Amino acid sequence: MSHVVTTFCRICVAGCGLEVTVDRERNKVMSIEPDRQNPYTWGDFCRKGKTAAEVVEHPRRITTPMKRVGDRYVRATYDEAITDIARRLGEVIDRHGPDAVGTYHGNPMGFSFSTTTWWTGLLDAIGTGNRYWVGSIDQNNGHVVAQALYGVELVSLVPDIDESDCFLLVGMDPAVSKFNWMENNPRGWQRVLKRQAAGADVIVVDPRRSATARNADTHVAVLPGRDWAFLLGLVKVILDRGLERLSTTLPIEGVDDLRRLVAEADLDDLAARCGVDATVISDVARRFAGAHRAMCVCHTGVSQNEMGTVGEWLSHVLNLITDRTDRPGGRRFERGVIDIPKVMSLFAPASVHRTRVRGLPAIVGFHSLSELPEEITTPGDGRIRAMMIAFGNPVVSGPDGRALDEALEQLDFLVAIDLVQRESHRHADWLIPGTHWLERAELSPLFASLQEQPYIHYGAQALAKPEGVMEEWEFFEALALKMGRNLFGRPGVNIFVKVMRKLAGWTGRPGLAMNPNWVSAGMIKAGRRVKYRDVLNAPHGLRYARKRYGDLAGIIAHPGGAVRIAPPAFLDATRAALRDPTVENTDYPFLLTGKRVREAMNSWLNESPGLTTTRANPLEMHPDDADRLGIGDGDQVRVTSPLGSIELTVELSERIRPGVVACAHGWGGGQFDPAGGGAADRIGVNRNLLVDNRRLDPLSQTPAFNSTAVRVEPVRVVSGVPEREEAAR
Repeated sequence: MSHVVTTFCRICVAGCGLEVTVDRERNKVMSIEPDRQNPYTWGDFCRKGKTAAEVVEHPRRITTPMKRVGDRYVRATYDEAITDIARRLGEVIDRHGPDAVGTYHGNPMGFSFSTTTWWTGLLDAIGTGNRYWVGSIDQNNGHVVAQALYGVELVSLVPDIDESDCFLLVGMDPAVSKFNWMENNPRGWQRVLKRQAAGADVIVVDPRRSATARNADTHVAVLPGRDWAFLLGLVKVILDRGLERLSTTLPIEGVDDLRRLVAEADLDDLAARCGVDATVISDVARRFAGAHRAMCVCHTGVSQNEMGTVGEWLSHVLNLITDRTDRPGGRRFERGVIDIPKVMSLFAPASVHRTRVRGLPAIVGFHSLSELPEEITTPGDGRIRAMMIAFGNPVVSGPDGRALDEALEQLDFLVAIDLVQRESHRHADWLIPGTHWLERAELSPLFASLQEQPYIHYGAQALAKPEGVMEEWEFFEALALKMGRNLFGRPGVNIFVKVMRKLAGWTGRPGLAMNPNWVSAGMIKAGRRVKYRDVLNAPHGLRYARKRYGDLAGIIAHPGGAVRIAPPAFLDATRAALRDPTVENTDYPFLLTGKRVREAMNSWLNESPGLTTTRANPLEMHPDDADRLGIGDGDQVRVTSPLGSIELTVELSERIRPGVVACAHGWGGGQFDPAGGGAADRIGVNRNLLVDNRRLDPLSQTPAFNSTAVRVEPVRVVSGVPEREEAAR
């Protein structure tokens, strides 16, 4: 008999409301459709959510712990796995210290409150500071800027789309990616188009004439990695011409320092650096400053560059000097259901840990993936000798995957927790099965602050998890107990956990045992903004209040409560960039940038057959560049950076700026067959193999995924044998 479950998707921050029809007898999903009774999120429903059951039913899914024995894997029990992992991790810690255990977690885990909370509890139990995460490859700059300007790392300012008259969108393609990044704006692009039809001005800054740019009033084809120069040009024009209107909602300090920086910059020089005519910069600045209500928004096209933090900072500056911050039509702070600064100070205090080799600090508690290979391979005290990877594929997602793969092979011990064995897990000593979000019930109080409206949703469980499989939080808790190390690093927690487990068993009330619902319910109760029972009684999601403006001022953590608009580190980085001459690289004349693919999701959904009709990520190239090199549409080419080479199929397009080539990332990894031993299934090519893990934004430690210098050469086929012929440079 079929049964309909209303829940929400946990693939990305959009959190679309879903109706999942399930055959309970077979524990099988019959269909996944948008929940049109959801008052907020269902409008962004996409094929990633619709085909989610294909991941649940993946033919190579891991459903029992598996231990490496020689060159194969054998099935094992959880008791065997937990006992062996606890023993081996304990030996590493006893011999080399807690930092000898490194950890990494990826995107699929990020939207599970229970998993991330207990993961943090396990890491605190181990005591390691060597924590790495997927956010370091795309969003660190946002946290660095929030900390510097507002004093709180986890502040996200949501676009107030329906009230805006001018949209300056930099390094984003919301027609494909749904206007979501570190905030959720349901049907954001459709609503921008609605505002445009009513007279709003839409300006898109992107090296490609993307689907978004084709619908804009103005498309600015900036050079990859030079968004900062374009944005600084806008700030200069606004301040030089007296077009500024400082924020009326926030006290600001440092404006004079900002003016001094602007005075040192030359508009023509900035125009040359970003590849945009100075008249265009002036025109955009005038339109933005003169609009009644406006917003500047930057996304990953800006963040994944060496100047990504400066670019993000300048977008905030534009909003602050034209009174667009926490004002209608600009970018506003949504309080959510909890006091985020207070919660983070209590449960996740700022990390003081620095990496051993480069000496870099953690950002929101985690280090940059770029540093991980050398932290494993560099001899000496504090070297990482064991790793736990939870729902992550850093060999494919991060820069220079070859270096990381070789490093992971050198570990003494590697544990992977995931649904399938991916490229990053091929050297794992233990494979621990994960659960799919359709198999979990959970509520995340933290994500309520990322919503454009006061909204929260309890995610109901649609499917039973495979028989015998533990939820991740249960596994992490059991591992901490077996290691004899206090969960969350708090004395007495393990004793409390054991006592409550016994009490739950004696009384027949399993809810008495410590579990994630305790934490989420407690956080909501402490926030006093919504009642927990009201959330549980709203199966389609709950809009619990009206949006409001002006709350950002109340959480600024700097002494005096003022926004620091000109942090010295940002000023220094900008001045250094202004002194740096732009030199043409004749050996690597193209800039490789990224692009969004609607059906893809980083490195973990490309294996779903119903999600996409393609098994490749081609190289987009302008016809003029291709003609000069003797390359035709559909030809194979070799793309080379100073780091190495890959081969891709060319897709000719006038949408791309000449001198720039684009390729989607997240492809090229393998899905392995630990149970059957079959060959790895590989889809596409890993373009991140060309990205140097030492060429980073020094402020956010994010790699230059979107501005890597490369050379493109044809690969000719003669008598069926590839003959590589270097083109004239």
